[in-house]
Amino acid sequence: MSLASEAEAVEQAYAEWQRSVAGVLAKSRRVDAAELGPEPQKLLETLTYDGVTVAPLYSPRDERPEQSLPGTFPYVRGVDAHRDVNAGWLVSAAFGTASAAETNRAILDALENGVSALWLKVGADGVPVTDLAAALEGVLLDLAPLTLDAGAEINDAARALFSLLDARGEAGDGVSDRSSIRVHLGAAPLTSSFSGAADVEFAGAVELAALAAARAETVHAITVDGTAFHNAGAGDAEELGAAIAAGLEYLRALTAESGLTIGAALSQLAFRYSATDDQFQTIAKFRAARLVWARIAQVCGASDFGGAPQHAVTSAAMMAQRDPWVNMLRTTLAAFGAGVGGADAVTVLPFDVALADGTLGVSKSFSSRIARNTQLLLLEESHLGRVLDPSAGSWYVEDLTQQIAATAWEFFQEIEAAGGYLAALEAGIVSGRIAATKAKRDSDIAHRKTTVTGVNEFPNLGETPLSAEAVEPGQSVARYAAAFEALRDRSDAFLAAGGARPTALLAPLGSVAEHNVRTTFASNLLASGGIDAVNPGPLEVGAEAISAAVKASGATVAVLCGTDKRYGESAAAAVAELRAAGITKVLLAGPEKAVADATGDSRPDGFLTARIDAVSALTELLDFIETGSSK
Repeated sequence: MSLASEAEAVEQAYAEWQRSVAGVLAKSRRVDAAELGPEPQKLLETLTYDGVTVAPLYSPRDERPEQSLPGTFPYVRGVDAHRDVNAGWLVSAAFGTASAAETNRAILDALENGVSALWLKVGADGVPVTDLAAALEGVLLDLAPLTLDAGAEINDAARALFSLLDARGEAGDGVSDRSSIRVHLGAAPLTSSFSGAADVEFAGAVELAALAAARAETVHAITVDGTAFHNAGAGDAEELGAAIAAGLEYLRALTAESGLTIGAALSQLAFRYSATDDQFQTIAKFRAARLVWARIAQVCGASDFGGAPQHAVTSAAMMAQRDPWVNMLRTTLAAFGAGVGGADAVTVLPFDVALADGTLGVSKSFSSRIARNTQLLLLEESHLGRVLDPSAGSWYVEDLTQQIAATAWEFFQEIEAAGGYLAALEAGIVSGRIAATKAKRDSDIAHRKTTVTGVNEFPNLGETPLSAEAVEPGQSVARYAAAFEALRDRSDAFLAAGGARPTALLAPLGSVAEHNVRTTFASNLLASGGIDAVNPGPLEVGAEAISAAVKASGATVAVLCGTDKRYGESAAAAVAELRAAGITKVLLAGPEKAVADATGDSRPDGFLTARIDAVSALTELLDFIETGSSK
């Protein structure tokens, strides 16, 4: 088949698919297919929070030019062309919240059981700087790269580490190639200035980079921490755009103030990004991150130095306090996306990270082991590291990669037009953009357009209530589940004070087949706000059944559940019976138009539909129940 014939066949197949889409949509919308226009598939497109379009189908029509091989500019397919496919990416784990001796035991145990990179907290809330050598006793840093998290004490921690490395070298540690020892010092003043985290001054980070550049080991002094933006609510492209703007700010200072060449300055930077449970978005994000940073290096005249290391951390924002076991699924998807997307090292956060230690009755070692083994299963049983960039050539992933990169670049240019990262930060451009994205995501979650399993969908009211002490204090992460979890906290407090949860009576009308869809919907919705739905089964109007159900439940709130047709026949009478039985607030599961003719006391007080702001509606309902119970 000639290229022209092949292209024609592709177009014919796509046109046939469009006609099929039009037929299905026309039937579901009860309109004529012609009314949907020439591109009915656009009705099935979705937009990410960055405004990137995700099409319902990708075909040869979406094919893009093949990217260069891993290890070559622009590094979309990976930085290291020679990565060990038997090992895959580095399995990173965090340490340092215990004493130096306990930390050392934990590190050595983790290294024996699959961890291949260390992320060590030093200084405040971590291992004291003076105990760094003890914490790293017996750790071979040429085999297990080290990243420090030392906050404002990074200069002292770096000097202590350099002294340790010098002492080991003088003692003949067997490492002939000092460059095989890889260290990330973790200085991140620019991104910390956004998040409010303690860190070294900007000038101090520049000085530290100059010291690091003179070392024989491979040392990256500065980490551009994109998770600071993600944890505040940024979209993926916003995280990348702000991160590369910060990275460029570092480059300018390193070359102007420390005398480093552009290549040496680029070699001092590493990036950290969040990985979420949207696996394809995460795959494309890490590929796009390499693409946009390679473009920076190219413009600076140092394309060969454009492959900066990437450290992926599973999103702290997506972690839920309620039904936290679901977090294991979230982190598995995130680790999959980051690994397949080409991250050099991946850290999986423990599934109970959003809760205080011990809340779930499991040890810290258990949750850490689950986090570690999540990656080991992906690497050693699913063999995901055996192929570099396995998503290459996927029409969807390649298109998504380019769109995220282009959108990130646009945000970067907006920051540059404002005078650069620091100027844009001071002007509120970065925080304003991210706040707008957070508000949209919060709205989608509140309206349950975006699902947080176990929180705003399929909540488990039977799980053990959380105490005030269980909720980890001082978290600066804008967690997606926070608004619904605040409602659940109120429910727990109500339970503790009165021995029962806030309750609403379901009033099912008609047969089970008629009301089941809406009783299920109402129960799920109410439970997401911590309200227990009592379902007595089908209630017949005018037969004392409603009065008996109200008395048995003790509720002051009721939700009518049935079909629109049944509402037209029985809703007014059912509302009247509920009020007469003592219900003071009657809601209807369904649209207002279903009882358009109802007036006065026969009209429901509110309507529960899939389109409501559930957080607002449930807050109002809890206020009503709590007020009623206090009288």
